[in-house]
Amino acid sequence: MDVRRLELLLALSRLGSMRAVSDVLGVTTSTVSQQIAALAHEVGTPLLEPDGRRVRLTPAGRRLADHAVHILAAHEAARADLDPSADPAGTVRVAAFHTAIRDTLLPVVPQLPPAVRVAIQEQEPPEAIALLERDQVDLAVTYDYNLAPAPQHAALQAAPLWENTWSLAVPSRSRRTSGTAVDVIAAFADSDWIVNSRHTADERVVRTIAALAGFEPRVTQRADSLHLVEEMITAGLGVALMPATYPRATGLSLRRLRDPEPRMRAHVLTRRGRGGWAPLALLVDLLSASRHAGAAGSGHRQ
Repeated sequence: MDVRRLELLLALSRLGSMRAVSDVLGVTTSTVSQQIAALAHEVGTPLLEPDGRRVRLTPAGRRLADHAVHILAAHEAARADLDPSADPAGTVRVAAFHTAIRDTLLPVVPQLPPAVRVAIQEQEPPEAIALLERDQVDLAVTYDYNLAPAPQHAALQAAPLWENTWSLAVPSRSRRTSGTAVDVIAAFADSDWIVNSRHTADERVVRTIAALAGFEPRVTQRADSLHLVEEMITAGLGVALMPATYPRATGLSLRRLRDPEPRMRAHVLTRRGRGGWAPLALLVDLLSASRHAGAAGSGHRQ
């Protein structure tokens, strides 16, 4: 099978239309159609079927696209092994949370050679990990907290990127607090709480410290955007965990949490055995080299 034809088939499976493949890969739609037709002739089975005015992959086409992920990765690994001086080439599929995309991934994209592309989708850790386990992405950037560690996945390999400290955000008119994290959290036992709407990690941290303080937090609001959380807090709708580096805002006060100190930890995840694929290895190396860049970010929410 022709490797280039497999690349076009895989791109079609990901992008959904020949026009999108044409736009992304810089070829004509007729070239895409002709090459996939030639691939179907090679394998002896139809790979496309009509879908209204468009086409879609047949079940055989979808299975071949799944195989293409491994075939193309093995092809690239073999090429690199036989010619270590060759430049990496290929598209690395990435799922990552908002801050990692903005502060860690996007700054290294210009450092990639022209033949290495990235296809990025914003996902919270549970979705990013699921995509990685299903081999629908090549790399995931996720996070957890020291007080709410994520479970280990035997099929995945993790490397640390950066950490940052989180505080308790409350309305600025709130009474002063001091002491340990347990003391500070306990002072707001009667408050409503705001937690992430797309991931449970920060809620687990809140519930862990609250349990040490002897109460169960009353979670009434869920939001993914830090800016929205800020507005909820200043509107008197509750209190929440936010990055200690969050910019000072009118009506908002950050209370330090220590003993224990909540820390958010970002990680890069790949499937075991894939580290030799040159484009992926290059991107992982660049991310690792900038591992402290995200520490000053505004957190996992947008």
